[in-house]
Amino acid sequence: MENLKDFLLEKGYTKIKLKLTKTNHFEIKATINGVKGLFILDTGASSSCVGFEAIDRFRLKVKDSEIMAAGAGATDMLTQISKKNKLKIGKWNKEQVVLILFNLTHVNTALVNHNAQPVDGIIGADILKKGKGIIDYEKKYLYLKM
Repeated sequence: MENLKDFLLEKGYTKIKLKLTKTNHFEIKATINGVKGLFILDTGASSSCVGFEAIDRFRLKVKDSEIMAAGAGATDMLTQISKKNKLKIGKWNKEQVVLILFNLTHVNTALVNHNAQPVDGIIGADILKKGKGIIDYEKKYLYLKM
């Protein structure tokens, strides 16, 4: 019997290693506009996000947004939007990626308080949908369709 990895690789998916943090989140490494960063994989986040402090680092062109962000422990957060970004996760690439920018301080404070590394942002359901994402929770891999 074929295992999940072999089946998905045969179907044109690529495999990306996930790291389970002390806060029980999956960390994932990704590159935005050629710059590497550390992110949380969050299936409950509708949009992928980065913190305001990452604007220069990831070379983002931003505009103010009317959207108010909400997340665990925070609501009505001001946001900005950045369009036309290049995202690379493992061998998977996508251009024209839209990112939401907001204050990630509450996220990183919670991570640091639990002895986890702070992150540059969140990879959300928008990317998982674009990549037809499949998560192997047991083996700690994300599969994205090439």
